[in-house]
Amino acid sequence: MTAAPEHPAVPAAGDVPLGTLMEAAVAAVGGSPRPGQQAMAEAVDTAMSGGRHLLVQAGTGTGKSLGYLVPALRHALASGRPVVVSTATIALQTQIVRKDLPRLVEALAPHLPRTPTFALLKGRANYLCKHKIAGGYPVDIEPGALFAEASTDPSRSGGERLGEQVKRLREWADETDSGDRDSLEDAVSDRAWRQVSVTGNQCIGTSCPLVESCFAERSREIAREVDVVVTNHALLAIDAFDKHGIIPDHDVVVFDEAHDLTARVTSAVTDQLSPGLLRATVRELRGLGVAGTALEDASEELREALELAPDGRVIGDLPERLADAIVQLRVEARTAHSDAKDAGDDSLAGARKTVRANLQEIIDVCERLTDPGEDDVVSVSRGQATGRVSLQVAPLSVAGAMRGAILEERTAVLTSATLALGGRFEPAAGEVGLARSGRMDADALPRTEDSGAWAGIDVGSPFDYRRQGILYTARHLPQPGREGPSPLMLDHLTDLVEASRGGALCLFSSRRGAELAAEHVRARLDLPIAVQGEDSMANLVRTFREHEDASLFGTLTLWQGVDVAGRSLRLVTIDRIPFPRPDDPLTAARQERIGAHGGNGFMAVSAQHAALLLAQGAGRLIRTESDRGMVAVLDPRLSTARYGSFLRESMPPLWPTSDPEVALGALRRLAAS
Repeated sequence: MTAAPEHPAVPAAGDVPLGTLMEAAVAAVGGSPRPGQQAMAEAVDTAMSGGRHLLVQAGTGTGKSLGYLVPALRHALASGRPVVVSTATIALQTQIVRKDLPRLVEALAPHLPRTPTFALLKGRANYLCKHKIAGGYPVDIEPGALFAEASTDPSRSGGERLGEQVKRLREWADETDSGDRDSLEDAVSDRAWRQVSVTGNQCIGTSCPLVESCFAERSREIAREVDVVVTNHALLAIDAFDKHGIIPDHDVVVFDEAHDLTARVTSAVTDQLSPGLLRATVRELRGLGVAGTALEDASEELREALELAPDGRVIGDLPERLADAIVQLRVEARTAHSDAKDAGDDSLAGARKTVRANLQEIIDVCERLTDPGEDDVVSVSRGQATGRVSLQVAPLSVAGAMRGAILEERTAVLTSATLALGGRFEPAAGEVGLARSGRMDADALPRTEDSGAWAGIDVGSPFDYRRQGILYTARHLPQPGREGPSPLMLDHLTDLVEASRGGALCLFSSRRGAELAAEHVRARLDLPIAVQGEDSMANLVRTFREHEDASLFGTLTLWQGVDVAGRSLRLVTIDRIPFPRPDDPLTAARQERIGAHGGNGFMAVSAQHAALLLAQGAGRLIRTESDRGMVAVLDPRLSTARYGSFLRESMPPLWPTSDPEVALGALRRLAAS
């Protein structure tokens, strides 16, 4: 939290012209005025002061963080209430808190009554729990296994053994001031981190003997006193839905990376019942001295019933044996929840809270599965790699919940580089609960008292896409099939990578496709090829950025998470249009619902999903005004299918061609330049 010296000679925040603050902010980051950024800032400022919802599409290079942070700081000081900024990724949170806001508050302080303050707020599980480290909770795994197993998560631990990671975390606990996992210099696996942290449901709250020095509580106390609170979509939604009171009261929220908002919220409110959770709960129950035999029997019956149930979406009632198993499990979980209430002595308070929290979760999921809501989608899922089976229940839509818990209580600004897919904001607005259209131009925001009114504006991008890049569609290739990449596609991909002499980010709709393609290209070209999963993502991207002849092959994380400017990235390839799996339970249910109401379910759901990913993937290419390169889509349907024009309108407006010789020639010239 920053200091707050007084500036008595400065006018009230609301009287300071926005233009003055923007000039100071742009100068502080060493930038130059951008029309799109200025238009965005003015629209955001008007929306915040007028209490009107706003959707802003701000292309790459606009500088959208400044476009909403400056109005947010101004509004917070003028209103005396904090503004919440919510993002989807840790990377953007880190950039805002460690880079953007420190420079902004220093630059704006001379123009405002005082120096603005800010803080980062995360869920409790992101912080060390001192009580757990002191022995107040049960260990999640057998102590003898701590040193017997190496981590299989290279992105978190580099293969370091689990026990070694836990030992290192305990040593770090004596040194850290924040207890924040992301401040670790050397990452650890998720499994190791669980040994030193607790979830919100597991926390024993004010009865904890170490509550006064709790890292999570300290972060919440700081957040209650600042002007801008930075958090994430899932925590904000859960806090609003369940009214936990974690995030301070606020009247304005900014959703950055808003294209991912509904997916993150849906994931956060999806419930799951798995044999693994049940086994762990029985084990912890016995650690309290409660036999749990009946619960174990009910858990085994559920496991057997799940093994017999067909994979995929459950339409209608659950299979009889599975339904009976859930009823019995609910009964036994309630009994165990009661038995655990007074089990053990005071030293086991943390263990009791953990067990009872898990049992309550089991009870709640069983009740939801026994009487699912009209919008609940139930499915049986088997992990392709592990074969582990689970039962899931997810909401068909989160629009109603978001409208009631978030949008009716505060003003929302949603922004992303990919928000108006196909040139329309209405689908994005409808997904979050802004069902009634109120779209207007940037200079004509809604002024009515209707809480459903919203504005949608596209402030463009400073890039000259047609001059800086080419969109090549390989129209001559066969349409992709279910069997994986075709030999012709793999050969053509090899030709493209060879012509560009590397510098290729190759995006695939499946891990198997990425691995097969990498194997094919490696066998034919003497160029470095890295594949997602072979090392941590940070190391892979670092290698790709530092070596101009390197290429990187991967799946969904790379479609949205890579920011590499300059010659290191001059070719982006996309193996196929990234439609969701046709057997995905939520996709199928949503398409059926729209079709039943006379709409086009495929265009509203599958095509929208594909358009978002195509826009995100193609957006990896041009990151600065000096970047040059090509996006190559190896799926002819982008040109030949009726929905192709809709998908192309969602992508950056690069210069188009479907001539392979033109494409290969352009790449060779780019590689030689």
